[in-house]
Amino acid sequence: MFEELTVNAFHAALRTGEMTSADLVDWYLARIEAHNTQGAELQAVVTVNPRARDEAAAADQHFSDTGRLTGPLHGVPVLVKDQVETAGLRTTFGSKLFENYVPEADGTLVTRLREAGAVILAKTSMCDFAAGWFSSSSMTDHTKNPYSPAREAGGSSSGTGAGLAANFGLVGIGEDTGGSIRIPASFNNLFGLRVTTGLVSRAGFAPLVHFQDTPGPMARTVADLARLLDSIVGFDPRDPFTAVAWPPPGSYTEALDQEIPFDAWRIGVLETGFGPAANPDAEPVNQVVRSAIGHLTDLGTATVPGLEIEKLGDWIADTSLYVRQSKADISRFLAQRPKAPVTDFAGIYDSGVFHPYNDLLHGIAEGPENPEDDPENLRLRLNQEHFRRLMLNLFATHRLDFLVYPSIQVVPPTRDELAAEKYRALTFPTNTVIGSQAGFPALTLPAGFTDSGLPVGMELLGTPLTERKMLQFAQAWEKSTQPRKAPVL
Repeated sequence: MFEELTVNAFHAALRTGEMTSADLVDWYLARIEAHNTQGAELQAVVTVNPRARDEAAAADQHFSDTGRLTGPLHGVPVLVKDQVETAGLRTTFGSKLFENYVPEADGTLVTRLREAGAVILAKTSMCDFAAGWFSSSSMTDHTKNPYSPAREAGGSSSGTGAGLAANFGLVGIGEDTGGSIRIPASFNNLFGLRVTTGLVSRAGFAPLVHFQDTPGPMARTVADLARLLDSIVGFDPRDPFTAVAWPPPGSYTEALDQEIPFDAWRIGVLETGFGPAANPDAEPVNQVVRSAIGHLTDLGTATVPGLEIEKLGDWIADTSLYVRQSKADISRFLAQRPKAPVTDFAGIYDSGVFHPYNDLLHGIAEGPENPEDDPENLRLRLNQEHFRRLMLNLFATHRLDFLVYPSIQVVPPTRDELAAEKYRALTFPTNTVIGSQAGFPALTLPAGFTDSGLPVGMELLGTPLTERKMLQFAQAWEKSTQPRKAPVL
């Protein structure tokens, strides 16, 4: 009854009296207790909200008294990445330095979740200050992949990804600067959406690159992804980037009521997004994604094969601003929090309290104190504009709705491979940076599994503010393939 539950099914069970929000919270809390630090030892949850059951009971009482739901997420237990501040509930940002930091105010997104009726169930694991593609955290060490425990859950929204896959919560919140929603979604057989930056407020989120950062929804189904997105989108005076969300974009959930046939879509296959066939870690991914594209073609989708971006690797390197921007953004955030244990990035770095696999922090430490005075920062920002135009022209030239390619070119790495430094932050072959550094929305779809049972994600890249179309396409894919398969813990 509880495993793989959806929001619609939960609300239907509420109305018939088969289930209450408190029942569901109790089941998830028992599941977390059984498999977070014991059992499967996933290490997906950092902090359980001790008030979660009381919040659920209050929702149940309201429904009992009025017969009405408190909102679209009435009584829904949500996993929230530990990157956003939660009033009265520990927020660590993945750092052991912050293990006793309890904010006094909610981030805007958390406020909106509460207003929609959600129950904040737990805060989930992430690498130190979201500075990496993996789960490596001084607070929680490694978050295991529930499909293959020796492998990575993907970062930096590791705990939300592994937790949702393992049924630790009903829906979840991640945050994405270069791929931190879509990598764990890909590695954990989930849907994960990076929205156009500004649709969702970042107020209360620890930043990495403020003009790329965006929170977003993660879910086991497209309908849940859309419902969660509806509850968090909107203008926020605390975040000037959210002006892009005015006027309101309309209901994403209602957009799913319009079923669009596959032959109405036109997709381009980005050949330069596939890893080398000779790479044994890439070839299984290539096979799954090419099979998925073949299935789309069989369903009637117009497909433009063989598209290439000349010198894509150079474009990615020359639009990457983590090293040039993150120090200043993190320092600015911390300086505004007098009760934080450190006041700037130097306080984090000089303490040495961060996971040794988080090599990006070394690069950030060498970055400028003031990016606005840094010529290299300006050059890279201008390159992002050039890259955005190149991508827009690719869409226009081929009359595309979307581009598709593997979300990540390789299978989830093992912890032993990370220890041997097989992959580093700025050279890990993730295609998620394409959308992030071009300023486009992107949605990871579960494409299937390798022969060894590892989940593979296919990225759907759209032009800015096309999230409604992306969700419609994703729902059609979901209905035609039923790609979600729960792990066995």
